[in-house]
Amino acid sequence: MSLKDQITEDMKTAMRAKDSERLGTIRLLLSACKQKEVDERVVLDDAMVVSIVDKLIKQRKDSIAAFRSAERADLADKEEAELKVLQTYLPQRMSADDVLAEVKDIVAELAAELGRATGPGDMGKVMGVVKTKLAGKAEMGTVSAAVKAALAG
Repeated sequence: MSLKDQITEDMKTAMRAKDSERLGTIRLLLSACKQKEVDERVVLDDAMVVSIVDKLIKQRKDSIAAFRSAERADLADKEEAELKVLQTYLPQRMSADDVLAEVKDIVAELAAELGRATGPGDMGKVMGVVKTKLAGKAEMGTVSAAVKAALAG
């Protein structure tokens, strides 16, 4: 069963259970998936759905920070509830150590390809390769920090 099918089944389950908060979040996610399909005229695979979930999670985290700084605990709590529902659709994330090891391997491969040592100026090249290899497996903030560390040292 694809991730999108699983989300649809979870929506039906939430409807039957009359879980309006979970249902609203799942509908939001399905709406974002449908919008992506219509805009780009593609059928979403699991990796694309995970990228949409990642985007929605990042939005929720930003909103939570903004609401906390504005002392709007009620809105922050609502966003946190949505965040918990969205996180259930992410695959198991890699640890920071695993990410760093993977990034170091990629940097070594790139250095061999280029025939020279890599430096901070190669961050864009490295991130391009890393994004394709680690998409959905690791949080991009962690990946970016690992790339900076690998290129600096």
